[in-house]
This record gives sequence, C-alpha cells and structure tokens, in this order.
Amino acid sequence: MKRWIYFPLLVLALAPVQAHEGHAHEEEVPVAGAAGLARLPDGSVNLPKATQRRLAIRTVVSEVGEAAATLQLPARVVMDPNRSGRVQALYGGRIEPGPRGLPVAGQPVKRGEVLAYVRYAAEPYTVANQQSQLAELRTQRVLAEQRVQRLESLEGTVPRKEIDAARAELAGLREREASVGGSLARREPLVAPVSGVIASVALVAGQVVQARELLFEVVDPASMQVEASTPDATLGARIAGAHLAGVPQARLQLLGAARALRDGLLPLSFAVQGAVRGEALPLAIGQPVQLIVQLKERSRGVVLPAQAVVRNPANEPVVWIKTSAERYRPQPVQAQPLDAQTVLVTQGLEAGQRVVVQGAPLIAQIR
Repeated sequence: MKRWIYFPLLVLALAPVQAHEGHAHEEEVPVAGAAGLARLPDGSVNLPKATQRRLAIRTVVSEVGEAAATLQLPARVVMDPNRSGRVQALYGGRIEPGPRGLPVAGQPVKRGEVLAYVRYAAEPYTVANQQSQLAELRTQRVLAEQRVQRLESLEGTVPRKEIDAARAELAGLREREASVGGSLARREPLVAPVSGVIASVALVAGQVVQARELLFEVVDPASMQVEASTPDATLGARIAGAHLAGVPQARLQLLGAARALRDGLLPLSFAVQGAVRGEALPLAIGQPVQLIVQLKERSRGVVLPAQAVVRNPANEPVVWIKTSAERYRPQPVQAQPLDAQTVLVTQGLEAGQRVVVQGAPLIAQIR
C-alpha cells in the first residue's frame, strides 16, 4: 500500500516591498489639498486659477523708473491758531451753565456763543467792604436826588449852572452805585472764540475754577495743522510735498520751518485740509501721525501700490512674484513710501517681473 506524504505549502502574503540597503529613496513632497492650494517647502505658494479669481489677484509687470525721494518723520496733529481757540477764565469762581447748558465734547458751537458763566466768589472781608461802600453810595445818591429836586423847584431863582452841576453829581453817584452793586453778583460769560466743535471740556455745574485755567478747546475739524521735528536745518528748503500715512484724503501744505531749536530739533509746520474744502478730517488734536515728506531729489526704483508690500513671518517686507501660471514666490525688498497709497521699491526687484499688486496680504496668509 502506497503512503502519500503531504508537505505544507508556504503561501506568500501580499506585503509592502522593502527597499534594499543602498537604494536611495525619493524625498517626500507635501501633497496639495483638494483644490491644489498649498505652501511649498521653498516658501512659494501654489494657487490654482479658480482660487486666483476668487481672491481677485492682480499683477503688473515691474518697470524701473525715477520718483521723488522721501523721508518719514514722526509728527502730531496740533490746532490751527487762526481757526481754533481756547476758553479760559480771567478770574476764579464757580461755574454756572450757559443758555444751552454746559457743552460736551464734539458739540458744534458758533463764534460768540455763551458756553458757560463764571460767578466770582470774593472773600468775606472784601464782600463786607463792598457792601459798606454800596450803602454809603446809596445814601449819597438819595441826598443828591433831594438836592436836585429842591434846585429844580427853585428854577429861575438859582443859577442854571448849579442845577446842571447837581444833576451831573447825581448821575455820577448812580453809575458808581450800579458798578459796586454789580460787582457783588458779577459773573463772566465764557464765549466761543471761533466756530467749530468742542474738542475738550472738563467742567460740571458748580465746579470752582482758578484764574487762567483751561476750560474749553474749540477747533475747526476741517482745518488743522501737523507739526514734525527734524535735526536737519536744510530739510525745509528741500521739501517738495508731504502726505500723511493712512490718511489719503488729507492735503498738506508746508507753512515753514522754525529757525530756533526746541528740545534739540527744528519744528516743521504743515497746514492740513480735506480733499473737499470744508470737509471734516479724521484727525484729533494731539494724535501722533506718520508724515511722509517728498524731497526735490530723485531716486530710482519700481513704483507699486502700498498694499503690494507685505510682511513675511520674519517681519521683513516682501512682494509676491508670479513665476508661472499657478506659482507665486515671496521676494524680499527694500521700499520707502512715496505717499499714502504708493511706495518705491529701491532694492529686490528687476524690470520685467510680474508683481502682485492686489491680494498680496491674502497670499501671505496661506499656510
């Protein structure tokens, strides 16, 4: 009888193929999302056409040219001395509301309008002396009235000049009595020196104020000034124009450069008005601003919109260059502002490169 011997069969299971030693592996590449949107290892961004249209990405071909050289100066907004004013009390006293009550900050007022009253509060000794003087003047006035009545009843028998002298004496006594009596309850009206709005106020009814204390500031919101400082005494003669960063509707005109140092610097004064005459400016007195001064000298570079220059994670200024249909890469640059809306790229760009001028902040946010 034949006996069959069965050998177990080895079944090879499917498994990942292992690389042998010495075989090189390809470097893994990050896979883009479903829409193909991704930031690549070299820092560039893959941006599909559909996403470019949704983000409204716009580019221009860079052109090297000349533009006015600029400087940035720290400045602050100050009052126009011809269109603004301050209200101060000549003497100390107690505050009383005006005809419309006490004004509040931002309230429009007209020139000559009474804002409040200051009622004087004299010392008790001074008040007693005034009251005593008032009583004496009242007695003299009564006697003078009686004397005038007697002389007028004897008109024709007494000289005319005596009657006129008595009448003049009576008129003088009445004026003195009214003056002394009015000083006991006198109050000073605080009037608006110019038409505008109340910029600052720190008063309540019944408050006691001192002489020369600042009570109100009234400014014209359509006419202000900007004051900057510089250590360069020749800068005033080299300025061709100026703008405020972040305030494109402001129009600046150089008024002059001081010839005396203040805290080691020379002040520069600029008049500020809106693009539309009489339009209120989005500025406040004392507000710090960045002044962009255009010089008469010229510099070479690429003029771009200010929004084309963004910051990378290292806080360096960069622009985005379109290298292919769907690829954008960041390019570090050096730029200086020309005005509130444009900048001049002096280093980092060459002519013929396609630069993103709209939507650059959106590209920078892609991770």
